[in-house]
Amino acid sequence: MMKKVIVLLVCCFSLVVYSQKDQLFDEANALYNDGKYAEAIDKYEAILDSGQHSAALYFNLGNANYKLNNIAPSIYYYEKALLLNPDDKDIKNNLVGYAQNMTIDAIETVPQVGFAKIINNIVNTFKKDTWAKMAIVGVMVFVLLFLLYHFSYATTRKRIAFVVSVFSFFFACFSVTMAFQKEQLEKNDNPAVVFAQESRVKAEANRTSEEVFRLHEGTKVQVIDAYEGWNKIKLSDNSMGWIPSKDIKMIKTF
Repeated sequence: MMKKVIVLLVCCFSLVVYSQKDQLFDEANALYNDGKYAEAIDKYEAILDSGQHSAALYFNLGNANYKLNNIAPSIYYYEKALLLNPDDKDIKNNLVGYAQNMTIDAIETVPQVGFAKIINNIVNTFKKDTWAKMAIVGVMVFVLLFLLYHFSYATTRKRIAFVVSVFSFFFACFSVTMAFQKEQLEKNDNPAVVFAQESRVKAEANRTSEEVFRLHEGTKVQVIDAYEGWNKIKLSDNSMGWIPSKDIKMIKTF
């Protein structure tokens, strides 16, 4: 009886908390619609501080910051929204069509060519979980057809079962390989946004090192290493250097 009461109290408390968060979200939206963008941002950030994250919340934060010409925060929050909902056209449009146009740094993207491009295109066709499910299906089909081959007496049926089972086996192995490759790509994808108005990127992880280039707020980078308050970054044109950790914010950190 006591356990049921505790469970009931927990459920009631959860409903109250979610109701309060929904009310806060509605209040923030109302402020945004009234053009009170700074106040709306405070409300949205209060929801974030409570531990709630959603694509809609980050999207609205991006919109509010864009209205105030806050370059880095708008891009940062759009990127986080896109991370949670990668197929949303409105997020993509606001990020690429508007927010990124406010950045100063014009960095060209080095296109992939040859075999590496083909492999990456195949890997990115599906999500990691989808590749894994395809591998499981391939194994199941292989087992069933192998049993059919083993217990069948008709020559034609055995031949078909053998050929298709071999194909299913290789398909399962291929899918497993793609799933691991996709997981590795996701691990290596460690994006961040520059928040400093101007940041001096160094050749090594110290302030006395040679400056290799400068970046400005809103520029997206890839973090590939970290060392004592510095992050090694790589740009889309393959330029690399060390930037102070305080000058960037990691997109995948929630």
